[in-house]
Amino acid sequence: MSHTTLALGATALFAAGCVWYLPAAAALRAGADRPYSHRIAAASCLTFWCTPALVAVLLLTPAPWPALGAVAAAGLLTAAALLAVSRVQRAREQHEESQRWSTLHEGGKGAPAPAPPRNPARAQLTFLLYLLPGNIVASVIATTVLLTADSLTHQSAVTATMTAVGISAASLAIASTRAQATRRH
Repeated sequence: MSHTTLALGATALFAAGCVWYLPAAAALRAGADRPYSHRIAAASCLTFWCTPALVAVLLLTPAPWPALGAVAAAGLLTAAALLAVSRVQRAREQHEESQRWSTLHEGGKGAPAPAPPRNPARAQLTFLLYLLPGNIVASVIATTVLLTADSLTHQSAVTATMTAVGISAASLAIASTRAQATRRH
């Protein structure tokens, strides 16, 4: 089967996934209006559904099969890791909520409400969750560019490096902004 046919199939798969990734994008856009675990799950969904789009673009290039497999595997592993983190965060949120309700049911007679716990590790976790997927994608794309080059030339090395630096810089900027916003709330 030709690369073009597979690219068309991957594009159709990406387009069909809009019923999942558009609400996920809206949930991320809503920001603090949604629970933190919901936003992490939305990032996982977006990563999962954008992987076929990236593979479709790479299928239009003369990329070798191992490079395409590496890109697809990196996207799927990143999505799975984000989903696992969102499940753990959801369990924490449910535990905190059950503690709040039990406090309300027990001590309604003048007992002060407990102060919300300060968790400085949350900002660090947010920073890592936004930084790591970008750096993984940057590494995979740089590797793909280097593997697909006919021969290792100066131009292919510069292209791989500049692509990786650009994606890593964007990931760093987004991670810093989100961690700062998490620290304020």
